[in-house]
Amino acid sequence: MTTTTTTTTTTTLTSKDIELATRAADNFQRLYYSTYDSDKRMDGLSKLYRPTSALTWNGNPYQGTEGIRELLKGLPTTKHEVQSFDCHPIPGQSSFSCFLLSNSIPKKAEICFTQLIGTQPPSLLVTVSGTVIHGKGTAGNPASTPAKSVEGQPRVFAQTFMLVPDPTAPQTKAGEVATYYINADAMRFVG
Repeated sequence: MTTTTTTTTTTTLTSKDIELATRAADNFQRLYYSTYDSDKRMDGLSKLYRPTSALTWNGNPYQGTEGIRELLKGLPTTKHEVQSFDCHPIPGQSSFSCFLLSNSIPKKAEICFTQLIGTQPPSLLVTVSGTVIHGKGTAGNPASTPAKSVEGQPRVFAQTFMLVPDPTAPQTKAGEVATYYINADAMRFVG
């Protein structure tokens, strides 16, 4: 008699995983903020989200690709300056099939042969901090703007992303950076 069971176990991160994750996060934050600051941000940024993605912008919730479009419609042009970012890979899952062969061996001596079916790249928790200017800066403000107004002033922000491997993207080879989408995004102004 042969019995097949499938088990999921958490994989252990290696220094190579952390290096790849950091490279992916660096590529992501460069792409994200350069797209955000471009005149093509509406289409470019919405491609990084999925309909199920959750976005919280300074305490205001938005949902998915339509939510990011709704948010961007109400914002003036921007100029972000990233001052730091950090990345924490969250281990993926490995699926194993276990074949129990018991027709010719005693029950207590059943042998379990495992075969690796696939390993999911880690999800990435990316934190970013920097400054952002909305609009044309202080020079673009009307003369009647109060001197202490935040309009056009650089504002400090902190943003956290949960990037998840895109299951619709082609599978990556060992040593390659996986394709990710934004599953969750939380941005806050600091101060």
